[in-house]
Amino acid sequence: MSLAWIILGAVGLWALIRLGRQADHTSKVQWRVTATIFAAACWGGAALAALRGAWLFAVALAAAGVWLALSSRQREPRPRNAAAEAMSVAEARRTLGVSETDDRQAIQAAYRRLMARAHPDKGGSQGLAERLNAARDRLLKS
Repeated sequence: MSLAWIILGAVGLWALIRLGRQADHTSKVQWRVTATIFAAACWGGAALAALRGAWLFAVALAAAGVWLALSSRQREPRPRNAAAEAMSVAEARRTLGVSETDDRQAIQAAYRRLMARAHPDKGGSQGLAERLNAARDRLLKS
C-alpha cells in the first residue's frame, strides 16, 4: 500500500507543478485548471486500480487522464494584427502620443517608453499592452 501512496503523491506533485505554470491569462484558464485536476485524479485512480488488479479499468482511466492533459494544453492561435488593422492612424498616434511629423525612431521611442510602464510583467494590463502594440504596428506599417 505504500507504493500506492508514492504514486498518488507523484501525481499530486505533478498537478501542483502544472497548475503553478498556468501563467496564461486566456479565457480557457478555468478549463486548464479543471482538466489538470481531473487528469491527476484519473491517473491516481488508474494507479490504485492497477495495484488492485483491475487492468482494463486502470488503462481506461490512464487514457482519460492523458487525453485531458493533452487537450488542455492545446492553444488556439490568436490573430496578431487584427487590432492594428481596426485602429485608425489618428487613433494610433493619440495612443502613442506622437505627432504627424514624427519619424519611425520617435514612434519606436514613444512605444518603448510607454511599454516599459504598461507591460503586464511590469504591473501593467494586458489590454493596454495589446493596444500599444496595435498602435505601433499601425503606424510603422503606414
